[in-house]
Amino acid sequence: MDKIAIISDIHGNITALNAVLEDIKNRKINKIFCLGDCITKCTHPDLVIDKVRQVCDVILLGNCDYAICKPSSKGKNFWTRNRIGEERAEFMSSLPISYEFYMSGHLIRLFHASPYSLDEIYNPMFSNKDTKYHHLEIKNPERLFENTPFIGKTEIDPKPDIIGYGHIHTPYCVRFKNKTLFNAGSVGIPVEMHNTNIDDINNKFSTLASYIILEWYLGDTKLDSISFNLVRIPYNIKKEIEDLENSDIPNKDIIIKTLKSAISNNI
Repeated sequence: MDKIAIISDIHGNITALNAVLEDIKNRKINKIFCLGDCITKCTHPDLVIDKVRQVCDVILLGNCDYAICKPSSKGKNFWTRNRIGEERAEFMSSLPISYEFYMSGHLIRLFHASPYSLDEIYNPMFSNKDTKYHHLEIKNPERLFENTPFIGKTEIDPKPDIIGYGHIHTPYCVRFKNKTLFNAGSVGIPVEMHNTNIDDINNKFSTLASYIILEWYLGDTKLDSISFNLVRIPYNIKKEIEDLENSDIPNKDIIIKTLKSAISNNI
């Protein structure tokens, strides 16, 4: 029996990443797949890149990872690019967009946001009044199961039974039309999309790092059962906030607020 840890959206939070990796080690999980956005926002993107290169079997490209590859990167992206250096930036720019595999007869496809772009947003708890990103909103979840040139697929390729993605920072798992859709949430900056009032957040569970465990037989095309487990991990948020306060990273006040509250208007 195999166990795969699906992690995503670390966003330079090395403290949270180390806590999650310790939990993965304690559970004796075989493999780790990362769904992108390793960097930006928090203060240690260099350490995060080095760590995921060391421990992850698969690392996919996220929208924030892509943003640092632009020569015109400004603000927090420019800060991050200076921090990681050219070799790490080149590595990030070379990451694949999607990855798929069989587990217990189920074809599982992973990507950061959607099979059409790195920026589209699908969240079952999403509403136009909650965000300024409504123009990127996916209304029909079946769109996530489509074969597209963006991920190197054509209509003759098999379509997935299970989709796993990141980007929205909110973990969940749903079943519909004989298919399964899950989101790994965020290791580094968890967000509860339905929360709009920072005073309502006394639930510390919302700020815990998250990841998904897939369990059964990797590579097996014979149909069998498969297990999904959502894991929430506490970590030293105060340490990460102190690092932000002592840094010159742009928009650090917004990031600190999100770490404390799990509320954000910024994906």
